[in-house]
Amino acid sequence: MTRRVLEEHRRRQDDDRASASHWEDHGLVFPSTLGTPLEPRNLNRHFAELRENVGMPDVRLHDLRHTVVSLLLDLRTPPHVVQAIARHAHIDVTMAIYAHTNLDAMRQALDAIEWEDL
Repeated sequence: MTRRVLEEHRRRQDDDRASASHWEDHGLVFPSTLGTPLEPRNLNRHFAELRENVGMPDVRLHDLRHTVVSLLLDLRTPPHVVQAIARHAHIDVTMAIYAHTNLDAMRQALDAIEWEDL
């Protein structure tokens, strides 16, 4: 489904590009109406409008980024791959900010130890 939505978005963007009086192609998936990078305030305002239209709770755009990175780590995606996706300069940032050890994982790790063998 995500692929289909992005393909539809690309077709609309191609139409925007063709009808624009001036287009600066930066190779962006979600550019401004002129093809340029979105200003942060405009991006946040646009996201708030989208969020309200679909009835999402009050979530910041950055919260979604945090969720994706946390889910990738929970799925045991190699940290260097998560770092690349998050575009962190250093893996320490990825691991310090996003790697949250959950209680179930700690229990599983401790249960895996053969206590009788110690």
